[in-house]
Amino acid sequence: MTTTKSKKITLNAKGIYYKQFNELIRQKVAEGYTDFMLENVNGQRYIGTALDGNLTFEVHGVPGQDMGAFMRGPSIYVRANAQDGIGNTMDDGKIIVDGLAGDVVGYAMRGGNIYIKGDVGYRVGIHMKAYMDHQPVIVVGGKAGDFLGEYMAGGIILLLGMFSGKPDAPISGRSLGTGMHGGVIYVRGKAPIDQLGPGLHAQPADGTDMEAIERIVNDYAKELDLDANEILSEGFEKIRPFSHRPYGNMYVPS
Repeated sequence: MTTTKSKKITLNAKGIYYKQFNELIRQKVAEGYTDFMLENVNGQRYIGTALDGNLTFEVHGVPGQDMGAFMRGPSIYVRANAQDGIGNTMDDGKIIVDGLAGDVVGYAMRGGNIYIKGDVGYRVGIHMKAYMDHQPVIVVGGKAGDFLGEYMAGGIILLLGMFSGKPDAPISGRSLGTGMHGGVIYVRGKAPIDQLGPGLHAQPADGTDMEAIERIVNDYAKELDLDANEILSEGFEKIRPFSHRPYGNMYVPS
């Protein structure tokens, strides 16, 4: 059995334009470095984009848009908030954000896991889909903005509503799951029926659902140093579409 020895490096992003910073990261990956500590990150975009393999990034500071886009395998740990578009079309790997995240998290995501401790913005999980044996997962520990799971075609979104800076807001915004035709959204507690998009229904999670939820929650809690038992102390509801072609009646065959 062959084991790959990790090779660590610390890179300071202070004052470096995002293009040069990403070129530096790729150069170090080519040199065989596997574990990266990225310090003083301040809005640099595309960190980890299209990288693959057993790489680990610990990000100190706030990364810019599209972190982890098209990623295939690496793990990225953000010790602060993150901006928009993280995990855009990612195939595999893991992104953990110990704070808030912006809009369109996991856009067209096809595999891997994205764990957000706090709140997220609009259109999280839009066009999310399962791909071959890949089952993408997004966990939001706080609350979500409008259009969560819009046009979702596969995968799992788990919305906890626990670690939020918006105590008076509903657990999700308007048009939850609009156009959804695959996958499942699990909501801790009661699903916000008045926020659901058309063609969706909510029902209590069954035993098979809870097995999947417990597996995801245990990993989520481990990565973010949270209490899995506390998260699982409340029931869950699942949101699914009535049809896999919600707008089929709008199109007339030629």
